[in-house]
Amino acid sequence: MMDKKMLNSNLPMINTGSEHGQSKFAGLHLLVRAVKKFSPIGKAALVVAAIIVMMGIFAEHLSLFSNNLPSGYALEAPGKSHWLGTDDLGIDLWAQICYGARVSLMVGWGTALLAGVGGSLIGVVSGYAGGTVDKVIMRLTDLIIVLPELPMMIVLGAFFGPSLKNVILVLALFSWTEPARIVRSKILSIKQEHYVRAAKSYGAGVWHLIRVHFLPSLLPLVLVSMIRLMGRAIVAEAGLAFLGLGDPLSKSWGLILNHAINFKGIYFTEFWKWWVVSPITAISLMVVSIAFIGRELEKLVNSKM
Repeated sequence: MMDKKMLNSNLPMINTGSEHGQSKFAGLHLLVRAVKKFSPIGKAALVVAAIIVMMGIFAEHLSLFSNNLPSGYALEAPGKSHWLGTDDLGIDLWAQICYGARVSLMVGWGTALLAGVGGSLIGVVSGYAGGTVDKVIMRLTDLIIVLPELPMMIVLGAFFGPSLKNVILVLALFSWTEPARIVRSKILSIKQEHYVRAAKSYGAGVWHLIRVHFLPSLLPLVLVSMIRLMGRAIVAEAGLAFLGLGDPLSKSWGLILNHAINFKGIYFTEFWKWWVVSPITAISLMVVSIAFIGRELEKLVNSKM
């Protein structure tokens, strides 16, 4: 008669759903644990960033008026109807700020995703291939870094035309170098490890090494780099829009500021107190909160390395 323990060990394992549920919420648990380790300033920055993200997502529900059509008197001061006042056309500024958050976040996420993923792939190829490929890619990276960023973005923005897609492409073109260099240096370190050499000796291919051995170490670094890129992209988009090279239909924070500054005699009146201050405050809060979040994540990543 077989032993009961041996019989149980030979039975197939039945998935009761608990393991599936644990794996499903594993990422959420890790995120909550990471947030708990944030400093008070980091948690406050996370709250500010979350509020601005909600403003962009639910702009239609948070703003009582249109962001394109007049809804009050021209240059109306902040009050009960118009919380941040109106511009020279009588368009509600609170609505413009809410919809501008959506545009700025789209540019930030789009640039960070395109530059982060693209730069990371370039860094993997450079670090893993080595030799001539590595030298060519690194010299190209050095060339992009030494180019004057703002003048080149102005020239390319004027050449490609003022559209949101072109703005994201131009910003990504000058932002991929940072994740590429970070990923390359990490790949150079990882591929010298004994377990990677052992995997290669057993016939492991490039995709297996990237998926199993490289990605777990690269993802935290790429995430921190993408958060940094997001803040830089929001500032750069605001700068291009301020110079008149942004999408004229986007109504981003930079475009609101551009319209305000171009109003004649803006600083000889009291209109600047709400028309100029509101977009500057929104840009500053978003960029500063992203910077603090990136710093907190960088601390967590460095503590585990």
